[in-house]
Amino acid sequence: MNRIGIGYDAHRLVEGKPLIIGGVEIPFQKGLEGHSDADVLVHAVMDALLGAAAMGDIGKYFPDTDPAYSGVDSLGLLKEVGGKLRGAGYTVSNIDGIIIAQRPRMAEHIPGMRQNIARQLGIERSRVSIKATTTEGMGFAGQGEGIAAQAVVLLYCAQAVRPRGMGPEAEIG
Repeated sequence: MNRIGIGYDAHRLVEGKPLIIGGVEIPFQKGLEGHSDADVLVHAVMDALLGAAAMGDIGKYFPDTDPAYSGVDSLGLLKEVGGKLRGAGYTVSNIDGIIIAQRPRMAEHIPGMRQNIARQLGIERSRVSIKATTTEGMGFAGQGEGIAAQAVVLLYCAQAVRPRGMGPEAEIG
């Protein structure tokens, strides 16, 4: 059985913080504001993975109200999500992510992002695609106020898995 998930995240750019996307520290005069390291790409990937498995979202497992996750490295959280998925019988077939930012340019950093995500999930780098785009100066990303990311994932499970609440007892409609 295949399951598809989509994830999205956005954070404001601020002075005095490092810019970390896909686990790569990118030289830039601003970084992303957030409770953890604010890695928009990894957060979008985690939400897509959890959503595909009908396991909720990252806030369920790593709430921004918990001081334990203050400044935490999102790649470590991604590794935990990968373990939860494997424990539930899922395999990551592929991940497709896109970073939405006017600046800085991302192209030279994408190979490292792909490697970081693949390594944390224990999959081949060829299963991870990352792209970057601008919004031609429009919106918060185009105006340099923040950066966003989206991700789509395909999970495979050898046996049919019914998420909680989706069994024969679940109401339809």
